[in-house]
Amino acid sequence: MKKAIFITGGAGFIGSHVVREFVNKYPDYHIVNVDALTYAGNLENLKDVEHKPNYTFVKQDICDAEGVLALFQRYQPDGVIHLAAESHVDRSITSPTDFVMTNVVGTVNLLNAARETWKEQPEGKRFHHVSTDEVYGTLGETGLFTEDTPYDPHSPYSASKASSDHFVRAYHDTYGLPIVITNCSNNYGPNHFPEKLIPLCILNILHDKPLPIYGDGKYTRDWLFVVDHARGIDLVFHQGENGSSYNIGGFNEWQNIDLVNELCRQMDEKLDRATGTAAQLITYVKDRPGHDLRYAIDATKINTELGYEPSVTFEEGLSQTIDWFLNNQPWLERVNSGAYQQYYNKQYKDK
Repeated sequence: MKKAIFITGGAGFIGSHVVREFVNKYPDYHIVNVDALTYAGNLENLKDVEHKPNYTFVKQDICDAEGVLALFQRYQPDGVIHLAAESHVDRSITSPTDFVMTNVVGTVNLLNAARETWKEQPEGKRFHHVSTDEVYGTLGETGLFTEDTPYDPHSPYSASKASSDHFVRAYHDTYGLPIVITNCSNNYGPNHFPEKLIPLCILNILHDKPLPIYGDGKYTRDWLFVVDHARGIDLVFHQGENGSSYNIGGFNEWQNIDLVNELCRQMDEKLDRATGTAAQLITYVKDRPGHDLRYAIDATKINTELGYEPSVTFEEGLSQTIDWFLNNQPWLERVNSGAYQQYYNKQYKDK
């Protein structure tokens, strides 16, 4: 019998890359993609694997405790890679309760289902919770987040993720649930939903629209190529120490304004435009509340214990990302128009 692995949020940006990594690399696993298909869930991201014999998609909201438990009872998963989350900080400021429901209550529902399903035989099981570096708060001009950095979330989004992290650890300490946690830096790459900085700027440059930059543009983030993140999740899921946390970072710190200028430079080059054309679209906008100054991850632990290293520099990964979006403009337009949401009804609803 194939080992069943649930990947929650597998139709989202990061989740789709993790699903693809596991479906293609582990043909003896049955990968069950569990996703509610909210606004950022896009099954078109997985057209290349949807007919593979070891892949199944299930539309399920993790906020539905009974539905989640029924899924566990039906498929009897040996592992969970939990990526389902509301993840956009600006949306969390507008609608914080949505983030509490999905990120906290949804996580607890999964933990309860795993605990119930695995209580007789926890050996060989694993609950991998995927989190963010934003739970650590903000850094000054120096220093890095380590796995031992105290939590200090500043937005409703990061507070909800910090809470879910604590619940995962609590279920390990209280019930002996076999868990690992990864906290990643900002992801970028193919299939990225265009509300986030890099795909939004690519889309806006293509349509000669303003490139919005918060505040003075000095906010600093550590960027991680999404394909490298999927590789890191694979390593931790299979080789990580039970009960442990691992930071996954790309060692690519960039101030927002420098990142956008590099993106503009590459876009001008790839579109055969005069240098500086795209940069004229840069527009500074009012800062958002509680904006953290700097994030930077120390990924020494996963590097030394599991041999993980990023495969690309930021400039290389950004170039690959831009190329993907330029070669997949119909995908970008369908996402921007909302037409991508019809794919589930076309491919799955009546089957």
